[in-house]
Amino acid sequence: MYHEWTREGYVISTDPRRLDLAAIHQFLAEESYWARGIERAVVEKAVAHSLCFGLYGDGRQIGLARVITDCATYGYLNDVFVLAPYRGQGLGQWLLECVLAHPDLAGVRRFGLTTRDGQALYARFGWTALHYPERHMERLPVDYYQRVR
Repeated sequence: MYHEWTREGYVISTDPRRLDLAAIHQFLAEESYWARGIERAVVEKAVAHSLCFGLYGDGRQIGLARVITDCATYGYLNDVFVLAPYRGQGLGQWLLECVLAHPDLAGVRRFGLTTRDGQALYARFGWTALHYPERHMERLPVDYYQRVR
């Protein structure tokens, strides 16, 4: 079952058939700092295996929030963006409100994310620095998306 929210001419939907993979890939590969250079096939696979919230306005996709989750114990918020011409209207905040209102995520006890510059926004929704940073580890090749394959 897909969910949809509307506000002032904008729509947020979890229907994967509405996602514009070309637009998502273009933003991530060319405009984001966290996935610059990502291959289209990687984006397609990531989207296919995630709960995605597409943001739509003016007849096109203008934003996204992607949640990697088991819908029970853990969720990881990823690839959150609103295209530049649509920023400053509260759409990113609304996108997060919809993510947290989704019934499949209601029971998730731990919700992670990584951000370079969005701490103030995410803090308004309850995210904090790691409570136990000494327990968290990661394996991340620094140049993952820049490697020649």
